Amino acid sequence: MEKKRQALKKLLTAVEHELLKKPDRKTLDRLSLLAGFQDWDSFQDALHGDVSADENYNKKGSTSG
Repeated sequence: MEKKRQALKKLLTAVEHELLKKPDRKTLDRLSLLAGFQDWDSFQDALHGDVSADENYNKKGSTSG
């Protein structure tokens, strides 16, 4: 029974480690594109700074007008 308990604890620790791992930069950039931003940095600027999503959208050469 103790071996099973140790094995389960080891498995749960490994799963927890994978769940807490930060995605790589390429994944973050792709997720940012889905949210309407050019890249992860643009998303972070809009989230934590004074830049709005509208500025990011219009900045990249929107032809409306």
